[in-house]
Amino acid sequence: MKLLLVWMLNALALIAVAYYVPNIHVADFLTALMAALVIGLVNMLVKPILVILTLPITILTLGLFILVINGLLFYAVGNWLNGFEVQTLTAGMIGALVYSVLSWLLTAIVIEDKKDK
Repeated sequence: MKLLLVWMLNALALIAVAYYVPNIHVADFLTALMAALVIGLVNMLVKPILVILTLPITILTLGLFILVINGLLFYAVGNWLNGFEVQTLTAGMIGALVYSVLSWLLTAIVIEDKKDK
């Protein structure tokens, strides 16, 4: 149940990103759900490989190259999925950053942490 709620919150965060960040467009809520799922899968499967392959550059840039990797993956999903469009790499980087913050914020507000009780 918690996984479905987080998935819905990520889709809402993606719609908010499309509203606030120029050059990012989401057709409808179903597309946002699919895009949130694909972004999650790409971050789980592809991102660790890219982080390991680009580790020297990441160390030289003091970790800032991770923002480029996130933006590149966001941009790639936007070009691959119909109805979810990311027009530029810069929009992908900004969109990935805003998406991460909004997703974290919505999850922190809505999901109750049982460790505090």
